[in-house]
Amino acid sequence: MQLFQRGMSCSYGPLGTELRRNVLEQWWHSVSRSGAQVFGISSLSCSQDKAQEECGQLGLTDSKNIKQTLDQNELSKEQLVQKVHMLLQKSPSVRTNLLQGALEQFVPSLELVNRKLPFGLAETDFSSTDVPEEELEQAASRGVKIIYNFPWGPEPLEMLWSRGDAELLQTHKGVRSKLQCRDGRKSVPHVVSVTGNIDRGLMAFLSNSLQQLKREDTKQKLQQRKVLKLHPVLTPVKVALDIGRGATVELRQVCEGLLQEFMEAKISAWPGYLETMPTSMEQLNAKYDEMGVLFTVVISENTLESGLVHVRSRDTTIKETMHISEIKNFLSRYISAADKI
Repeated sequence: MQLFQRGMSCSYGPLGTELRRNVLEQWWHSVSRSGAQVFGISSLSCSQDKAQEECGQLGLTDSKNIKQTLDQNELSKEQLVQKVHMLLQKSPSVRTNLLQGALEQFVPSLELVNRKLPFGLAETDFSSTDVPEEELEQAASRGVKIIYNFPWGPEPLEMLWSRGDAELLQTHKGVRSKLQCRDGRKSVPHVVSVTGNIDRGLMAFLSNSLQQLKREDTKQKLQQRKVLKLHPVLTPVKVALDIGRGATVELRQVCEGLLQEFMEAKISAWPGYLETMPTSMEQLNAKYDEMGVLFTVVISENTLESGLVHVRSRDTTIKETMHISEIKNFLSRYISAADKI
């Protein structure tokens, strides 16, 4: 938790890794596919004709190589500095300022759309607020923070910057003719940049989605359950497969076949039928609710006889009976419809 609060990346288990990938994919989709002429680029590396200092690059090298160089006691201080500098020049490096790469790609991308604007380049408890003037980034005239109110206090998830045209002109040596569009306007387009912290964003989704629900059971006893109500597109596991009473070997074979169908349809499934410890359905439902699993499908003796399975919904807890041949299409339609919300 402390690492998240400090904005640092953490290790993730299998569910967290899948959730992080889903969040990144949805963010990328919302930014780079939000319009007909918004393009994704990759500018982690600096172009060869630019100095490392100009690109703001960070050189990566093995610490052993640095140590071997520094251990050469016969070299003077100036020689050591030169050796280390040459070592870093030959080593791979990453750009510390991705915005600079986007600015460099502006002219090639402008030609791609025949110099017509607009186009862009992309690299509840939520709220937004203007960035105070004293906190504005260099060259930015205005900034907006997207904030989430965590239990420990508000934290920024995303920053939007209005940067004007100065950096674009500087990157392209002030040659305005390269930057102007074929729409009669002589002005240079202004830059708007977006940065985000994926780990804080993931934590915000988890915090916002975890709910403590109460309801009365059939005996009028108050029941509580924790549910991770992630959006269907984000939830790491869409469906869990389990078996009821019956011939275990045959039921598992049916589950294996259904699991293969889900995998081919790219529907993430949890193979609960492989669990060897005896667990009640009530315990399984509680476990899957906390995992955020959308649906639980139970294969039983009835399935072997009639092809019918029981399907439980995470959000409503309603159990329905459905033919096994309909499950894959039902899930695909459900996830596809949720993706448009």
